[in-house]
Amino acid sequence: MKFLVCSALFFLASSAAFSQDHSHSAVNPVAVNLINPEGQSVGTAFLSPSSTGVKITLDIKNLPPGAHSIHIHQHALCEPPDFKSAGSHFDAPEHAHGAHPAGDIPDFSLIVGPNGTAHASAIAPYVTLGSDDHSVFSNGGTAIIIHAAAGATGSAAPPRIACGAITKPS
Repeated sequence: MKFLVCSALFFLASSAAFSQDHSHSAVNPVAVNLINPEGQSVGTAFLSPSSTGVKITLDIKNLPPGAHSIHIHQHALCEPPDFKSAGSHFDAPEHAHGAHPAGDIPDFSLIVGPNGTAHASAIAPYVTLGSDDHSVFSNGGTAIIIHAAAGATGSAAPPRIACGAITKPS
């Protein structure tokens, strides 16, 4: 009898774990094409939900080697050559995450190798893929910006070398 009870509990736990894994794989990531100032593709960012924000998986090519900062900016506009059309860092009204704008990705630098490629993932903890004020789809969408170097933000931020418009899939 004890064996039957243990077997039944194991089966129920296995079924629950399988259904949870299956539900996560059913969510399609949002693909964002990244372009350089010449309008050429330099890779793709894939956005998917995470329990702690939005996971951004980057597949980069043809960027300068070194450390680069990335942020989510307020407009889904990527007009070359300077990408100023994307606006400043995305922020949500009445944010509750301290001094950081919602578009910040803390403690992350994109490291591009000597061959101009990078494959990395980061969590953007202050945004969602939902329909709330913190959603990357707010106000028609936002943009991912890659800066020429890691470090400073605001008016001291390094030049913008890549941009990708984040819009809600149809």
